[in-house]
Amino acid sequence: MKRKFSITRDKMAFVLLFVALGIIALQIPVNVLAGAKVKFTLFDLFAPVSGAFLGSGAGVFAVLLMQIVNLLFHGFSGVQGDSFIKLIATLRFFPLIAGVLYFAAPFRGVWLKGLRLILLIPLLSILAFNLHPIGRTVWFYSLYWLIPLALWPFRKRFLFARALGSTFTAHAVGGAAWIWAFNLPAPVWISLIPTVALERAIFALGISASYILVNNLISILSVRIALLKSVGVDRRYLIETLNSKL
Repeated sequence: MKRKFSITRDKMAFVLLFVALGIIALQIPVNVLAGAKVKFTLFDLFAPVSGAFLGSGAGVFAVLLMQIVNLLFHGFSGVQGDSFIKLIATLRFFPLIAGVLYFAAPFRGVWLKGLRLILLIPLLSILAFNLHPIGRTVWFYSLYWLIPLALWPFRKRFLFARALGSTFTAHAVGGAAWIWAFNLPAPVWISLIPTVALERAIFALGISASYILVNNLISILSVRIALLKSVGVDRRYLIETLNSKL
């Protein structure tokens, strides 16, 4: 029983470490969400990798905790109108969680009729988007959300594919929620098509960089911090001198 408690305590300490890093990342803006003046932050690049190191359940918990703590300290900011900004903040929880789940999904696991469970998220998002009267007039916009399905077989081999699938899964949930919440007109969605391609490619690069950075930091710090020794790192993304020491 004592051993079990120790593992639980170490896991919680590691979650809190990630939460602290995430709260810092939340303070660093990197982009602005078109049409709403809501800022993307470094957190959007950092959050998806949390599930890879913490596990999907703990990763989702950490992301929610980061957002809640940030809102408690800073409140809702970036858009005028109380109910509007609260709705935006709430909607942004769900895309982040979807991105965490895709990135953290094990390379082996339970199948559902030939598809991984996580792949239902972009499929349901496509359906929800096209059920909206405006969405069905710009149905081709939702084709972006087939990317997570196309990249699924390659995510183990290529980190960028894993990151791109994650960010487009988050984008799928956000897009489906956004069209129902705000009824943006069709010309706006059409104008966003080239922007989305560039934005999500940059996000995927940022997520990949975050993963490599955290992977190497855990490897370095595990020498001195006992609770990090039980966290698995991916040797493929360690700098050469670290890899030779493991």
